[in-house]
Amino acid sequence: MPANTPSPTAEDFTTMLGMVTGGFVSQITAAFAELNIAHHLSGKPQPAAYVAEQEHADAAATYRLLRAGVTLGLVTHTAGEFAATPLLGTLLPGAPHSLGHLARAWAAPGHWQPWGAFTQVVRSGSAQVESALGCSIFEYFTKNVDEGMLFSKAVTDLSTPVIAEAVPVLDVRATRTVADLGGANGAFVLSLMAAHPHLRGSVVELPHAVPDARAEAERRGLAERFSAVEGDFFEEVPSADLYLLKFILHDWSDEENVRLLRNCRDSLTPGGRLAIVEIVLGEAADPGIGALMDLTMMTMLPGRERSLAEFDALLADAGLRRSKLTHLQAPYAVIEAQAV
Repeated sequence: MPANTPSPTAEDFTTMLGMVTGGFVSQITAAFAELNIAHHLSGKPQPAAYVAEQEHADAAATYRLLRAGVTLGLVTHTAGEFAATPLLGTLLPGAPHSLGHLARAWAAPGHWQPWGAFTQVVRSGSAQVESALGCSIFEYFTKNVDEGMLFSKAVTDLSTPVIAEAVPVLDVRATRTVADLGGANGAFVLSLMAAHPHLRGSVVELPHAVPDARAEAERRGLAERFSAVEGDFFEEVPSADLYLLKFILHDWSDEENVRLLRNCRDSLTPGGRLAIVEIVLGEAADPGIGALMDLTMMTMLPGRERSLAEFDALLADAGLRRSKLTHLQAPYAVIEAQAV
C-alpha cells in the first residue's frame, strides 16, 4: 500500500463487501416486488412454499430468496415461516411511501444495462445509453411500453411524498390553468386540482404516459377539469398560468433546459409562474443522497442534479428569475420563477 495510507480494518472489509454486493441487493429487492411478497405476507407469516404457489415459482428458489431477505431486513424467519417487516411494506403498491415500482424499474433492462457501462461513463463524461440500448431511454420506453409504464409508476411512487409537501406551499388563489410538463400520470397537477376545485389542469407527456394520466384523472373523479396532451415541451408548451416541472430539469443539459424554460416564459399568461420541484445539491463536503441521484442522471441522461446557484443561472439565461424558494424534506425544494 502507498505510504501514509490507513490500513483497512475487518469492519472496512465488511462494509465494502456490502457495497460490492449492492447490485445483488437491487435485483433481490426487485424480485421481492415482482413476486408480490409484501402482499403475500401482509396477513400473517407464511412458509416459502405458500409464496411460491401463489406466484407459480420454484419453491426451493423462493425459500433461498426469502432467506436472503432476512439478511436485508425485509422479512424475519421463525418456525419455518417468514414474516414481513415494516421495511418490506415499502414494496407494497399503493402503501404510503411505496417504492415497489421503483425497485422493479431500476432493476429492469432499460436502467440495468446502461449502468453496466458506468466506468465508461466516467471515463468519457457522457451517458452510454445508446450503446447499451440502441436509442435514448425515452425512445426505449416508447418501444417498450410496459417498461415505460412501469417507470412512470415508479416516478409517481418516488414523487408521492414530495407532492404531498409541495401542494400546500403553492399559492394558487389567482391561478386558473395549470400545466404539468412531463408529469407522468399527472399525480402532481391532479393533487393540486383536488385541493383547489377552481383549477383546470393538464399533462403534457410522451405517448406511452398519456393513457395512464387519463385513467388517473378518471380514478380521482377529475376528468372533466383535466386533459392529457401528447407533446414535446422542447418545441412548444400550451399556455397556462402555472407550469409544474417536477423532476424534469435534472433530465436535461443546460442548453436543453434553457430552451424548455424559454418556451415556458413565452407561453406564460401575464403574471404567470413556474414551480420547479427538484433536488437541490448541498456543498461537496455533505452532498447527501443527491450526489447518488446525480450519477443516475450522468448514466442515463444528459442531465444532472444542480445547486441553487446553477438553477438561478438557468433561469437567468431563459429570461426568468427565482421569486420564491421553499425547502421540502431534504434534498428537495420548490423553486418558483417568473419572467424578468
